[in-house]
Parts: sequence; C-alpha cells; structure tokens
Amino acid sequence: MSQDYNLTLNLPKTEFPMRGGLPKAEPKTLERWEEEKVYDKLIEKNEGKPKYVLHDGPPYANGDIHLGHALNKILKDFIVRYKNMAGFQSPFVPGWDTHGLPTELKARAKAGIGSSADISVLELRKLCEEFVTGYIDDQRSQFKRLGCIGEWDNPYITLKHEFEAEQIKVFAEMADKGYIYKGLKPVYWCPECKTALAEAEIEYAEDPCHSIYVKFRVTDDLGKFAAMGIDPNKVFFVIWTTTTWTLPANLAICVGPRYEYSVIKCGDEYYVMATDLYENAMAEAELTDYEVVATIKGAELEYMKTQHPFLDRESLLIVGEHVTLESGTGCVHTAPGHGVDDFNVCQNYDIPTVCPVDGDGKLTEEAGRFAGLTTDEANKQIAIYLDETGALFALKKIIHQYPHCWRCKTPILFRATDQWFCSVDDFKDKAVDAINTVEWIPAWGKDRITAMVRDRKDWCISRQRKWGVPIPIFYCKDCGEPYVNKEAMLAVADLFGKEGSNAWLEKDASEILPEGTKCEKCGSSSFDKEKDIMDVWFDSGSSWRAVCKRRPYLGAPVDLYLEGNDQYRGWFQSSLLTSVATQGVAPYRTVLTHGMILDMERRKMSKSLGNGISPQEVTQQYGADVLRLWVASSDYQSDISISRDILKQMSEAYRKIRNTARYILGNLNDFDPEKDMVDANDLMPIDKWAVVKLNELITKCQNAYDKFEFHQVYHSIHKFCVVDMSNFYLDVLKDRLYTEKADSKQRRAAQTAMYLILDSLTRMLTPILAYTADEIWRYLPHRADDDAENVLYNSMPSTVAIDVDDDFIAAWDRIHELRDTVKKSLEVVIKEKVVKASLETCVTLKASGEEYDFIEKVLPELRSVFIVSEVKLEKADNALSGELEVAVTKAEGEKCERCWSYSTTVGSDSEHPTLCARCAAILGQ
Repeated sequence: MSQDYNLTLNLPKTEFPMRGGLPKAEPKTLERWEEEKVYDKLIEKNEGKPKYVLHDGPPYANGDIHLGHALNKILKDFIVRYKNMAGFQSPFVPGWDTHGLPTELKARAKAGIGSSADISVLELRKLCEEFVTGYIDDQRSQFKRLGCIGEWDNPYITLKHEFEAEQIKVFAEMADKGYIYKGLKPVYWCPECKTALAEAEIEYAEDPCHSIYVKFRVTDDLGKFAAMGIDPNKVFFVIWTTTTWTLPANLAICVGPRYEYSVIKCGDEYYVMATDLYENAMAEAELTDYEVVATIKGAELEYMKTQHPFLDRESLLIVGEHVTLESGTGCVHTAPGHGVDDFNVCQNYDIPTVCPVDGDGKLTEEAGRFAGLTTDEANKQIAIYLDETGALFALKKIIHQYPHCWRCKTPILFRATDQWFCSVDDFKDKAVDAINTVEWIPAWGKDRITAMVRDRKDWCISRQRKWGVPIPIFYCKDCGEPYVNKEAMLAVADLFGKEGSNAWLEKDASEILPEGTKCEKCGSSSFDKEKDIMDVWFDSGSSWRAVCKRRPYLGAPVDLYLEGNDQYRGWFQSSLLTSVATQGVAPYRTVLTHGMILDMERRKMSKSLGNGISPQEVTQQYGADVLRLWVASSDYQSDISISRDILKQMSEAYRKIRNTARYILGNLNDFDPEKDMVDANDLMPIDKWAVVKLNELITKCQNAYDKFEFHQVYHSIHKFCVVDMSNFYLDVLKDRLYTEKADSKQRRAAQTAMYLILDSLTRMLTPILAYTADEIWRYLPHRADDDAENVLYNSMPSTVAIDVDDDFIAAWDRIHELRDTVKKSLEVVIKEKVVKASLETCVTLKASGEEYDFIEKVLPELRSVFIVSEVKLEKADNALSGELEVAVTKAEGEKCERCWSYSTTVGSDSEHPTLCARCAAILGQ
C-alpha cells in the first residue's frame, strides 16, 4: 500500500485569513478596543516615561469629515502610536472648533431659518450649540473608525465653559499689557457675511475687472510746473486702479520719493507718470503722438494738490515707500478707508479716513451721485461718468487674483470700520525670536511664518456675528469710552467658567462687573456690553492655555503641532501670537505641516467638480488600513494626489504585506519562541542574512519614524516584504521548512528567523496598519516578556544581536545577484517548455578567477537558493573573458515523491522506494 508522503510534510497551517475583509472586520476590532479601553491602558502602562505631546488643531464641527481631515488625523495617529511604543507616554486629546460663521450658516440652513434676524440671539446660539454637538458625535465616530486613538471621551471643545473662561483670561492679559485696542482701520470685509474677516479666512481666486486709468487735474503745483513753463491748470496726475468703486474714497495720490517722474505733453494736456511706466500707460490709452517735456523726482511732488474727478474736494500728493514700479503709473490712488498701505501712509499726513461703503457693500451718501449703488454697479457707473466728463484716461478689461471670502466665495471689500485689534507691532520682535526657537518641518516653514509676522501690524479680532465668544469689554453709557480693565475681564472669565458665554447676553453689565466699578474717564457707573464676538482664530489660538496648561498631563509648550500648510496664517500664527503676548514663548517646540489633497489633475477636491472621495467611501470599500497605508505612502509634506486607481494600487500593496505575514504565521504553527528559539549566531547562513536585513529595516524605519518620514517606513517595509522576503528568502526557505524534520535544528532556525522578522514587522507596522497589526499580533506566538494582549502595549523592535561581518553581507549580496542571473536562464527553459519547473533542472556555472573561487566557497548554499536539484561548478574555457556562464540542463535521476527534487538516490532506501536518500533519512529519524 503506497504512503501519502504529503502527510509527512510540515505544510503551513493558520487560521489567519488570506483576505482581510477589512470593511467588516475593522468595526469589530474597534468595538473590542473600546471594550478593553486600549487607549486608557496604553497611557497607564506608559506612566512615568518621558512625555511627548502632540496638540490637536481643532476641525470645525459642521459636517462629515473629508479626506483632508482623514489625512490630518491619521498622520497624528501615526505619531501618537509610534511615540507610545518608542519609550514615551504620548497622550492625545482631540479637539473641535465650534464657533464661527460657517457653523452658524449651516445650523440656520438645517433649521430652515433664512436670516439671523428671524431668530433671537439666544435662540440662535442654542440652535448652533445643538448643531455642533451633533456633528462632534458624528466626526468622533468617523475619526475613531479610521483607527485613531485618543481621549475621545474627554475631548476639548471651544464652546465648553472652561475653555471660554481660559480664552477670556488670555484676552485679559493681552489687554492689560496694552496690546488690545479699538480703532478705525481698513479690514477684510465680506458684504455677504456682513462681518470683518481674518487674513486666514481669505482665499485668492481669479476675478474679472476693469483696469482703469483716471486723470486728476493739478490745483496747486507749488510753482514747480509753472517754473518749467508749463501751465499747471493743464497738468494731470494719472492714477491706476482695479477697484473703481474705491474712487469716492480717494483722498491722496502717493508717489515713490526716489523714482523719476516724466511730464508728458499730449495735445493740450500734460500727464505726470513714472518714467519707467508711462510708455505702457500711453499704449493702453492708444496714444502715440506725445513727448516728454520734463522730468522730476517723486520727492519734489510732495504736497502738490489735485482736484478729485467727481467730488468737491482735493487730493493731496504724498510720498510712500510702498509704491512700486511693477504696474500702473507710479501715481498710486490712495483711499485710506479701503487699504492698509493707504491707511498707514495717510496717517503720516493727518489725512482723515473716509469709507463711503456700508456693511452691505453699498455706497453711502459720501459717494455723492453714486450713493446707493453696490460696488459692482458703481464700477460701471463711475467709469461711464469719468468717460463723459473727460477724466477717463484709459480702460481695459483684465482678470486678476483678488481676495475672496473662504466661506461664501464672494469677493471681499477692503473697508475701514471700528474694530478691536491686537497690536502685533508691539511684540513682533519677541514673536520672531520665538519662531527661531522652533523646529519647522519642512524648513521653509520658518521663513514663511517669519515673513507673515514681520509684515503684520495688527490682528483684527472682532467679528460682527452672534455665534462665538463675546469680547469682554464694557462701554460707559455716559461718555462712550471702552472700559478696558483686567479685573472686569477676569470677572467675565469667572462668569463664563460657571455659566458659559450665554450669560453675557442674559445678564446686565452691573451683574457682571465688580461692585463699585466706575468709568476711568468720566466716573460714571453705568455700562453697556460689547456686542461683537471674537475671531474664531482667537478661540483655537488660545487652546495651548485652555487645554494644554489646564490639563497637567499635557503641559505647555507642547512638543508638536501638526496641521495643513494653510495654518501658517491660521492656527500656527494665532497660537504663536497669543502665547508670545502672554507668556513670552512659542506654544510649540516643533511644527510639522502637510500639503493639500488633490486629484490626479492636481485640482482641489470638491463636490462641485465631482472629483471628491470621502473617507467613508474608502473604508466601506477597502477598509481604514488601506486608507492609512495610502497616507503612509504619500510624501505628505507637499500636496498629494489620490484617485480610485491609487487606492486600488494601495489595496494590492496591502495584500502583499498581509500575505507575507500570513505565510510566516502558517509556518510558525508549531513554534514556541520560549522553547524552540535558536540562538541568532547558530542560525543557518541564509537565516543570518535575513536577520541582518531585518536589522537594517528596523534602523531605517526607526530613523524614518523619528523624522516623521512615514513614506520611507512604508516603502522600506513594502520592499522588504516583496523583494527580500517573498521573492527571495521565504521562497528559498520552503524546502527546509516543509521537508526537514519538524523539530530539527535546520527548521527551528528558519522558524526563529521568521519569528523575529514577523514580530518586528508587526510592531513597526502598528502605527500605520493599526487594525492589521493588531490582528497579526493575536495570531503570533509570543515570548514571556511580550504583552500578548495588544501589540500597542509593546515597544518598537530592537535590532537582533548577531555576529556577522561585512564580508558575510557582501557574500550574500553576491549570492542574491547570482540567483537573479540564474533565474533568467531558468525562465528561458521553462518558457520554451524544456522543463516545467526549476526543480527539474541542473544548473552548471562556468567561472574563472575570483568569481570561481567565490562560487566554490558558497556552492553548498546554491542548490536551495536557486531552487534547483543540482548545481555544478566548472572552470570557464575562456578564463580571460571574466563573464559568468550559466548552462541549464535536465537534472539527473528521478523525482522524489516527497520533496520533488530530482536525485540519483531515489529508490536507494527499500522502505521508501520513491524517495531520495535525504527524505528517506528524515523519515527514518
């Protein structure tokens, strides 16, 4: 009766599924993590270790998460998981930004309320609070589904009483130092949203407009044109602007003091323009018959006067360093009510600020004949009137980049209004010094935020809305003077901490202010409260105090802020300014940024373009770990692209990593690391090589994790699994694993190497493949000092101590190269159907010199490395050629029924006539 020798083989056995089935399996794993309180146990186990705190920048709680959110939170999760496995205690407190106009608009829309005027302020605020609370719960579930761990049951939320109280304290300290003031200044204003905007709430988009050149007739030349023999009544300064609607606010014309200006005669008129720009302006006006009759320095034009082209007032000639020769005429239309540079330069001349545009974007009575028009309507009507009156020099339609509101996408206005400001100028140098103490990744971030802070004079912190934290300022009813008093503001903080900011609306000023409070100007004790709210960037910008300092286990400054690269003008900057203003230091030690997510055509993802992919869609189709693997594979510090094809490729990459783990698990089914481990220095040579490769991978991945270069971790692990393991080591190992006696030293050596490899791989993959690493760990046998409950409770792997030298590594690198060379020859004979498989062959290597000596030395390894039945070595006929010759022939002997190798020893054992001598001996042991 014939024996089934397959039953004598050590074939792989594992219940670890070939297919991950992640969309169904991951939610069950997440449920178990929550039941086992994995995050809480992790932080508890790491008690006493050095702290590493990543402070979460809060997303708006006003909708489902998108891929940008997913990218951000997954990157943070990589770091939190890694640091907790790398010798640190790394707590993570997620947060939410709950105030602001986007939330108010969505809350009103959901409730079917068209205007904020249709609902009381308190009702509106309660409506908004209910709205954001619902979305916090939704987003929390969505982030957790991505595998992100953290203090989800105790997050920070900017509408919480304790947060608002700390925010007021930050404001109070800044006000007490004199950094907070109220003033009339031009700010970004959205006529659609009817509020001032911060710089971070502005985005630039192409906008069609008219480039207009306007003539301002000279009324007082200080005698200078007359001295040139030119009638000053015929001289015009030509200004240029792309915002025609701002002309009613013109009070001056600014020139560069060091530039040369030309006086150009054209017909009976003379035009003054910068020498470097007049030719282009004359071409725009389609004027060719002209001549330059004189030149004059800009500084000499100062204090001349011109007549406004349609209002009964004069415009003064002034000088300013902000004037450039990049475009226009070098004579800059200056409206202090509509531009920061204009406002600042006019302050030098005591020129009043006029803003003839209201909050709805309509011109006021100060605009004369154009009152009541919207800015768009005024653009057309003013141009027509200028043309009719002869004041229009030239007009051209152009498309330019213009600031838009990031919420409603409409063009904004530069509009002077009474606002509360933080004077960045007062502590700008300290802020720059603080920037220099921070590590910025990428490094260009340092220059970017430094330039932004240096260019900034003020921060407009007031908003004309209702849903937000009230500005804690009182006004004297009798004299109208703001009462900026620290003790009064701290009383507000105390009130907010106990009752929340709604109490600001519900209580009278006298119920909030300390007893006996009097106006410092007139002595009155009758006060009103400020109606504006704070900029939401002040909310989140106070989180270093309201969260990190308030929770002792976090502390400030923290180790890391990680957000998108749009936050240099947003959260990074607002956090920096509030922290430097109050405590003199940056709130962070390192700032790391990621890029934006684009489609394959490098376009931003949006619903309107139809190119959006939601995280929910990805997890439902592929699983969260595939999305996490995509994040890890991306060089995220630049803008990154995603598509369904890319996700499909990532799914295939995931499968290769998973299959590597499954194959190893299958071959460890009878391996107990406590009993069966072989000392690393007693391993077979190829096993030692595999362990050395593992050590290289461990070092490379640790360095990459420390530098936040997760794509290096991914690519290194993927290459190791595919090239070093699947294509080489594990392939070569099959014969030894399957055919040697189960408990033989040869097989245990292979299992030892594989165990070390998978144990280390699983730990290194844990930050990235959170669910899959957990799953592998539950199937992997463990040593006594492992925490078998969860891989996350264990440390990152250390390199294995093994005694090999550089010559050993070099030798195995050459063996690997030999294998690649031989494989090509084997593929040829298999393709030509000379043989069906490599085990049917005998490979003869013909070499000379050093190569012959090397192959002779490693010849015992080559049969298994090549996966052939025999390897022969011969001296090359042409020793001078130095080239290796490979000859493939059919192997001698018969096929062994057990190991499938061809051998002349098959049948030499009468008890096992169909086996080779090696297999017969193994069975006889």
